[in-house]
Amino acid sequence: MEIQKLQRAIIDGLEDVKAQDIKVFNTSHLTSLFDRVVVASGTSSRQTKALANSVREKVKEAGSDVSTEGEEIGAWVLVDCGDAVVHILQPALRQYYNLEEVWGDKPVRVKLQKPNMFGGASVSDDDEDEEAAPVVKRPARKTARKQA
Repeated sequence: MEIQKLQRAIIDGLEDVKAQDIKVFNTSHLTSLFDRVVVASGTSSRQTKALANSVREKVKEAGSDVSTEGEEIGAWVLVDCGDAVVHILQPALRQYYNLEEVWGDKPVRVKLQKPNMFGGASVSDDDEDEEAAPVVKRPARKTARKQA
């Protein structure tokens, strides 16, 4: 399966169950075992299990095999999608293990769902970029005060 299609299926599965702080990393230069690592947070064991189930269903619909680990407890669920590995963690574990530091030297920019003005979600059909552009922080613009 094409990596962008697999990546999109994973993200769609995570967004369907409202995963928090989704990050995607290109790991092809670090290991030959998989090309992407996806890290996301769930607020409870119930949500992490639901997120893993949603990812499993979306990836199977897209035509790829999936296996999972850690669903019994639900604090950290790993979903192996072949060319991509998804880590779904509760916030405290995510902060403690800091997987972004291990895998995160090459983030991949992806389009996430954004709420539209009616409160629903809309999805952009744009292709994801392979590499993320560096973020440039700029100071806030100063505005002149009106004098009365």
